[in-house]
Amino acid sequence: MELNIETISAIALGIGLSASTGFRVFIPLLVAGLASYFGILPLGENFAWMGSIPALICFGVAAVVEVLAYYIPFVDNLLDTIATPLSVGAGTLLMTSVIPIESEWMKWIMGFVVGGGAAATIQSGSALTRLMSSKFTAGAGNPVVSTTEGVAATGFSIMSLIMPIVVAILVVIFIIVILRLVYRKLLKKRKEEANNSKIVE
Repeated sequence: MELNIETISAIALGIGLSASTGFRVFIPLLVAGLASYFGILPLGENFAWMGSIPALICFGVAAVVEVLAYYIPFVDNLLDTIATPLSVGAGTLLMTSVIPIESEWMKWIMGFVVGGGAAATIQSGSALTRLMSSKFTAGAGNPVVSTTEGVAATGFSIMSLIMPIVVAILVVIFIIVILRLVYRKLLKKRKEEANNSKIVE
């Protein structure tokens, strides 16, 4: 794989679209499908189906259902457990569909590692934010979180088509922040468990 500006842009585009599935699974798929249908986004030969009318209808219906479901308090927390593997799958698919690698198995491996990894990390951050909102606002703040996620999924997906490298840089920053927050939370949990075990002894 030759690293020229087109290749870097394609990888950045894949990262941006994949990460967007961490906010909402089906909105980025719908945006990518529409972009493909109108000739804005060239997808790999095996992924042309994403821009077909049946696929767009499926993505559209699924996106609407997903967005509305996240406005139901506490059901949204339950949805996160389903959304995590779905976002990894969608992120892998989107990354694989745009990355310019001739080898199919290398394409899917990179799609899973980079695209699926970005989607999983963003989804973990979203789930953590919603969990904190449920805890501190008894679910009252969750619609705000859901709206923010919907806007982020749409905005990042569209921006990825226009300025892929800028979006990819923002995604990397987001991922670093999320990983640091998760690490701090795990560290705090371990300290609490250690203190509790000392008290028991």
